Amino acid sequence: MPTITLSDGSQKFYKDWGTGRPVVLSHGWPLNADAWDGLAVAVAEAGYRVVAHDRRGHGRSEQTWDGNHMDRYADDLAELMERLDLTEAVLVGHSTGGGEVARYLGRHGSDRVRKAVLLGAVPPLMLRTEDNPEGTPIEAFDGIRAGVATDRSQFYYDLSEAFFGFNRPGAEVSEGKRREFWLQGMQAGLKGALDCVEAFSETDFTEDLKKIDIPVLVAHGDDDQIVPIAASAEKSVELLSQGVLKVYPGAPHGLVGAYEAAFTKDLLEFLGA
Repeated sequence: MPTITLSDGSQKFYKDWGTGRPVVLSHGWPLNADAWDGLAVAVAEAGYRVVAHDRRGHGRSEQTWDGNHMDRYADDLAELMERLDLTEAVLVGHSTGGGEVARYLGRHGSDRVRKAVLLGAVPPLMLRTEDNPEGTPIEAFDGIRAGVATDRSQFYYDLSEAFFGFNRPGAEVSEGKRREFWLQGMQAGLKGALDCVEAFSETDFTEDLKKIDIPVLVAHGDDDQIVPIAASAEKSVELLSQGVLKVYPGAPHGLVGAYEAAFTKDLLEFLGA
C-alpha cells in the first residue's frame, strides 16, 4: 500500500490516481479515503490527479495514540503535500475533512493550493456556545462518544441512517451504503475515533477561515442532520474573502444518488473555472 512516514514516525496511507493538476480529498469521520471512490474516479477521468488519504487513526493509516487533533491532522496533510510535491492543488474536504482543509490553510498557507472546497464541512464551529447559539449542544457530542465507546458497531450502523438521510419520508434506502459506512467506521481505531469527536466538534476555525486568500466553494445540503447548515456553511461563507455558497435543497450530510451527481458536476466546473 502507498504510505508515507510522518515526522512522528507513524504511517499515513494515500491513494494516487490519474494525472494532471492535483485534487486532494480529505474525508469525514469516521470514514476513510474509500468514501471518495466514486467522485475520485470521475475527477481522475476528467484529467486530474486525485490524491485521497486516510487521516491518522482512520482506515489504513496508523492508529496513533497521540496526535488525534486538528493541528496534527493539518500538519499530516502538509507533510503529504510536501512529500508528493503537490502544487497548484485544489483541496476538497467533507465534514471533518473540511475542518482539516481550513486548518491546513490557516496554519500552512496557500502556497501549494489554488482553490478549496468545503463540503458539508464543520467550520467555523459545531459546538453551541454563548457566541455560537446555532451550534449543537455538548450533550449531543457526549452521546456520540458514549455510543462509540459502548457499542461502536451498532452506533455506526445506526448513524448511517441520518448521515445519508435514509430516515426521511420517501428516501430510497441503500442497505449496501449503510454497510459500507459501518465497515469504514469499524476500520477506524477506537482511540482515534473518540479523540476525533472533540476535534471536529470543539475546534474553532473562525480565524483559519479569515486567513484563506483563495477561492472557496462552500457546498452544503439544507437537510444536513449531522452538520446543520445554519451553524456551518452559512457562517463560513461570510468569513471567507472569496467564498461562494452552493446549497443543495433536500440534500443530507452524505451525498448519494442525484445529490452526489450534482456535486460532482459542480466540482468539475469549479476545477475548470
